[in-house]
Amino acid sequence: MIHRILAAAAMLLIIPAYPLCSAVHGDQEPDRKELPLIVDALKDRYEGKNFSADFHQESTLSALDISDTAGGKAWFNHPGRMRWEYRFPDRHIIVTDGETLWIHRPEENQVVKGNAVKYFGDGKGAGFLSNFSLISEAFDIRLAGETQTHWRLELIPKERHYELSAIYLEVHKETTEIEQVVTENAYGDTTTISFDNLRFSADMDPSLFEFEIPPGTDVIYMDE
Repeated sequence: MIHRILAAAAMLLIIPAYPLCSAVHGDQEPDRKELPLIVDALKDRYEGKNFSADFHQESTLSALDISDTAGGKAWFNHPGRMRWEYRFPDRHIIVTDGETLWIHRPEENQVVKGNAVKYFGDGKGAGFLSNFSLISEAFDIRLAGETQTHWRLELIPKERHYELSAIYLEVHKETTEIEQVVTENAYGDTTTISFDNLRFSADMDPSLFEFEIPPGTDVIYMDE
């Protein structure tokens, strides 16, 4: 039971053995002179912004050849606050206020609590979406490919660690929206997160990023 909860946190830190969707594949050679303009456009679109989106996730543990899928809705609030509400295959939430991370599985009456900076600092996993200024500070960025409709960016962490070896972004050229995030760790484990129905919001309810542990709930501390 505990390993399932810890896996829920790990899936945000790993994500490619998976390629990006077919829309970004092709023979067109990327123009690397475009890269600074693309990064600037992404910063203009996301930096300092609050937004929500529906998501679909596919994760694979390479060594065990195990894959699973999940989905729900996510909220990102600058800087560093996130809420991932999983609606299938089972309901649970992952919440961070930028300092503390909570993973609540109500059906199992358990909460995992940990240090958000340790797990999402320097933009690890999908954490950079809640503080987009980290994209240039924490990653070396390369234009890995493009088609008529999409760019594919490769983000390599400047500080190497086992939890994250690379992130790949599929970016729609017309909207400058990140439609897919693919992450890979040093063990070859991958997670692909596809986003849909992106909505930006000037104001976002701060209670989305707060969490009170329900009375009588078992608490597991990640850092112990």
